[in-house]
Amino acid sequence: MDKIRTIIIDDEAPAREIIKKYLEDFDYIDVAAECADGFSGLKTITSLKPDLVFLDIQMPRLTGIELLEVMTEKPEIIFTTAYDQFAIRAFELNAIDYLLKPFPKRRFIEAVQKAAEKIRSGTIDKKPANQLLTKSPESSPPVNRVVVRKGTAISLIPVEEIKYLEAQDDYVMIHYKDGKALKQQTMRFYEEKLSKTDFVRIHRSYIVRVEEIKRIEPYGKDNHVAVLQSGDKLPVSRSGYKQLKEELNF
Repeated sequence: MDKIRTIIIDDEAPAREIIKKYLEDFDYIDVAAECADGFSGLKTITSLKPDLVFLDIQMPRLTGIELLEVMTEKPEIIFTTAYDQFAIRAFELNAIDYLLKPFPKRRFIEAVQKAAEKIRSGTIDKKPANQLLTKSPESSPPVNRVVVRKGTAISLIPVEEIKYLEAQDDYVMIHYKDGKALKQQTMRFYEEKLSKTDFVRIHRSYIVRVEEIKRIEPYGKDNHVAVLQSGDKLPVSRSGYKQLKEELNF
């Protein structure tokens, strides 16, 4: 019987030790690696392609949720965290289970058995983990940075560096201080999660940082364009124009 290749990602060494200790009871689990942060975890997942990952959520540098946003592999996920407010989000991401620290061994065993059954039955979701991020529960916190992947490089874009966002099919192109990056996310997500005082949706395809708008110009009959500080010109819909008038008081 093939062993289930497993990775443990948690910034707390005692938490990793507990998981490894509990896993000693499962002869079909092979702990291939353990990682102390999201960045090394992402690199290890990409190279080892595990079947199962125990993943903490609140970690420095890159959180567990942010890791999933840029992960293209397809392991099963068991979240392990001390914060219960992420439970809804975890199951939105099709997590096998959500273990709240400190979790009893009984709950841990249940989670592992559930994961093993799914892995061996071949009913694993074939979508990469980052494609499960199309929905966001109302209780999720506001966005204060965006994690993007360019090849093998990972970048963290602070929201204050974003100039505007542009819809591109099932993706959003983020134009920011140092360039642009494509993100698999919806415009609706950013419309709901970005600050309403700092950003405004001027068109179904564009969300703009208010302070980036230099002026609004007429463009043909009943149409307008927003001229940005960079010189870029973006179309403004009728509803967007109405919202801009309210935001900018012109």
